[in-house]
Amino acid sequence: MNHQHFILHKPYGYLSQFITNQTKGTSKKKMLGELHPFPEGTMSIGRLDEASEGLLFLTTDGVVSEQVRSAQYEKEYYAQVDGLVTEEAIQLLRQGVEIGVYDKKYITKPCKAHLLSSSPNFPPRSRPVRDDRHGPTSWVSITLKEGKFRQVRKMTAAVGFPTLRLVRVRIGKVLLGDLSSGEVLPVERFEA
Repeated sequence: MNHQHFILHKPYGYLSQFITNQTKGTSKKKMLGELHPFPEGTMSIGRLDEASEGLLFLTTDGVVSEQVRSAQYEKEYYAQVDGLVTEEAIQLLRQGVEIGVYDKKYITKPCKAHLLSSSPNFPPRSRPVRDDRHGPTSWVSITLKEGKFRQVRKMTAAVGFPTLRLVRVRIGKVLLGDLSSGEVLPVERFEA
């Protein structure tokens, strides 16, 4: 079977899935299949929650999905956080912090983290994050080799700087780059 692979800039407000098994409250939820006519059997590799944006890989090959979700692929996120993040908070992120994962305590693995010197040039979100009168924000880069449920959001909250906007900008060597929100590109393969 010839498998197909895609990269997608997942927009804010979309679920990282094609169908839902839930029957309550999902009739207005936006699914990935609304963005492009994907072939039958297409699945997202990893997920971004409904409020998160950015780079998402899609494939019809379950083996490739397992490989990309493994620790060999770094995932880099830019998080806009509430307040002016401190160097102490960045250091805690790098070392690993305690978060809750399905009602259990978990210490995140050491990761790469740094303050961005300027705000990234992302287009405005369809629903604004908030306005400036609520105080300053800052942007941090966090690069992980693991992916627990809402991990980046939980990590920034654990160090006192809740995430307001989250954008995945890189998976392995593949960059989000200039891909427009909702844009889909077919690719031959994914590189680590």
